[in-house]
Amino acid sequence: MSDNFRKESTVDLIHRIERNWAILMSAIMLVLVLTVVFTGLHWAMMPPSRVETIRIASLQTNSEFVESNLGSAGSTDGSVTVRILAQQYSFTPQCILLPANTPITFRATSADAIHGMLVTGTNINSMVEPGYISTFKTVFPRPTEHLMPCHEYCGTGHQAMWAHVKIIDRAAFFEMLKRKGVNGRLDCVN
Repeated sequence: MSDNFRKESTVDLIHRIERNWAILMSAIMLVLVLTVVFTGLHWAMMPPSRVETIRIASLQTNSEFVESNLGSAGSTDGSVTVRILAQQYSFTPQCILLPANTPITFRATSADAIHGMLVTGTNINSMVEPGYISTFKTVFPRPTEHLMPCHEYCGTGHQAMWAHVKIIDRAAFFEMLKRKGVNGRLDCVN
């Protein structure tokens, strides 16, 4: 009788421990699911770092992203702003010309779908979403060339969506910009 009692109490103990572990794991899973649901709903209402919005309907007709504004433009403080429009399946401009050792502000938006901007060999990596302007700043230390592929799948032509980023000497860049005039924009064709 004593052996049966021990076997039953050992079995009961094992079942109790397993039940407690199952309850604990279920509680942890519930907390994780609720966290994912909460952050998904919260960030869907307020996308991170996308505080500047733009109307897609007037994107190429009445905004800073009209074709004549795309590319690199100098500022009076010596910095450079480059505006980029991403759309299936290309970046405009296709080749971006920038000066070395100069503060550069990238401003990019999308006309149709979520795209990604990744400048190889640098820390530039951003999502470009329709309706929002992605803004980030950097400095390229020396003249070189980089590829800029789209890293967010955007459709059947995604693999062909890339651009070039060409960094040239600062003096040469601003000399080219001076020849273009007040509203001049530069790209690799200039």
